[in-house]
Amino acid sequence: MPRPCKRRRICAKPGCERFGPVGAAAPGERIAMTLDEFECIRLMDLEHLTQEQCAAQMKVARTTVQAIYSSAREKLADCLVRGKELHIAGGNYVLCEERRSCCRGHCREIAGEFQEKGESRTMKIGVTYENGQIFQHFGHTEQFKVYEVQDGKVVSSQVVDTNGSGHGALAGFLKEYQVETLICGGIGGGAQNALAQAGIKLYGGVTGDADAAVEALLKGELDYNPDVRCDHHGEHHGGDCGSHGCGEHTCG
Repeated sequence: MPRPCKRRRICAKPGCERFGPVGAAAPGERIAMTLDEFECIRLMDLEHLTQEQCAAQMKVARTTVQAIYSSAREKLADCLVRGKELHIAGGNYVLCEERRSCCRGHCREIAGEFQEKGESRTMKIGVTYENGQIFQHFGHTEQFKVYEVQDGKVVSSQVVDTNGSGHGALAGFLKEYQVETLICGGIGGGAQNALAQAGIKLYGGVTGDADAAVEALLKGELDYNPDVRCDHHGEHHGGDCGSHGCGEHTCG
């Protein structure tokens, strides 16, 4: 007996479900895109999530995400190149129930709009921290600065010691402090997966003043690297990627 197909979690239905070529003499062929295909495109191409992060958000396997993404991209290309109409509907999905804590989509606007319609929204942002700056190696950070944000503004902050926690364990540490979004410098793939599983949104490859970075995030102006990587984990520089520029070789 075949295994039942697991329903894919999506944050919300799109605001517009039909797209087509402007000025076409006659309606062309219609292409149907499912809502889970739309969600996969949104998460990976707009929110810049990795396949692993997208899979964790949609609560499916990474191989499933690969198949969904490939199908969705092919349909988009078909519509753009051949002038076909795109209809978004249906699919094997379930709507997200974490309307107040989901960090990936329409449940809450990224780019600084941390308030749902008519309702106050409080969240916490964490930053790898050292002497006012963003520490450049996630796995060896000794401190985080945690900012409490309400209605898109910082209302309080505190510096917390990691007490020797490192790499994957730091995701659990941040979760204990109810951090939903992390700003950091270099970070390895394993730590990124741990953050994704903990539901923590990552903005990596960021340098400079920690307070300024948080303000930039809240304004939707943060300069970050969605493909950040750090593959040398202190093997030859005592754990501080910043001493090598973190961007000049293997760090994002």
